Amino acid sequence: MTEETPGFEEKPEGPSNAETPEEQGAGPADKAGPAPAGEELVEVGLQAQLDQAQAALNERTADLQRLQAEYQNYRRRVERDRVQVKEVAVANLLSELLPTLDDIGRARDHGELVGGFKSVAESLETVVAKMGLQQFGKEGEPFDPLIHEALMHSYAPDVTETTCVQILQPGYRIGERTIRPARVAVAEPQPGAQPKAEADDDAEESGGPDEG
Repeated sequence: MTEETPGFEEKPEGPSNAETPEEQGAGPADKAGPAPAGEELVEVGLQAQLDQAQAALNERTADLQRLQAEYQNYRRRVERDRVQVKEVAVANLLSELLPTLDDIGRARDHGELVGGFKSVAESLETVVAKMGLQQFGKEGEPFDPLIHEALMHSYAPDVTETTCVQILQPGYRIGERTIRPARVAVAEPQPGAQPKAEADDDAEESGGPDEG
C-alpha cells in the first residue's frame, strides 16, 4: 500500500504553451487593442502632410500675388514711359514748327495771308491743333513768370499790377507742358501812385473840394 504525501497533489501533464485562464478569457476585442494607436499615428502623419501641403500652397500663392503686383507695376511704368516718350517726340516736332507758325501769324497781322498760302497755313494750324498744340498769351492779362517772358518794361498809371500790355510772340503749350513762353511787354504801376480804386475812395471820404 502506497502512502500519499499529505499536501501534495499530482498535476496533470499538459503542453507547456497552454493558455492561462486570463489568456483564455481574453476575447477578440482585447487582442485588437494596439490597432487604435496605429490609426492615430496614420492620422498624425496625414495631418503633417496636409500642413506641409497647405504651407507650400500659401507660399506659392504669395509668390503668385507678388509676381502679379510686379507685373502690374511694370505695365504702368511702360505705359507711363510710352506716353512721356510720345509727348516729348510731339513737343520736339512742334517746337521745330513754331517759327513757321510765327511767320503765319505775322502774315495774318499784315493782311498777307491770302490765296493758296492762306489755305496751306490754315491746314497747318489745324494739324498742329489736333496734335494738342495750344496758343496762349493775351494783352491785359496779369504777368506770370512761369508762362511769360518779359522783353520790354514800362510804367503805366492805369494798371494796378504787372500786366502784359503787348504780345510780342505768342506762347505755346501741349497739355500742361509749356514748350515756349509768351514773349511780352509788361507795364507796372507808377512808383508811389495809388491804385485807382483807393484814390476814388479817398476822394469820397474827403467830401470833394472845400466850399468858400
